[in-house]
Amino acid sequence: MSVDLDRTRPIWRQIAAVIVGRIEDGTYPVGVRVPSVVELSTEFGVAASTAQKVLAHLKTEGLVRAEVGLGTFVADRPNS
Repeated sequence: MSVDLDRTRPIWRQIAAVIVGRIEDGTYPVGVRVPSVVELSTEFGVAASTAQKVLAHLKTEGLVRAEVGLGTFVADRPNS
């Protein structure tokens, strides 16, 4: 899937919004692994540091949880 990013706005926020949308529409259901830093970098054509910022933001928001050595997964949300 190709996503056009607006280079005049923070790229990481736009990518985070795409991932949130995928979580909300069920593309990434609870418990499913979300793309890694490398996968995000490749899909969106961004630096690894940008992809890391996306995942860190999603974790801070409580949308994903990281499991060392396994990856990052969609978190259970109490209101869902």
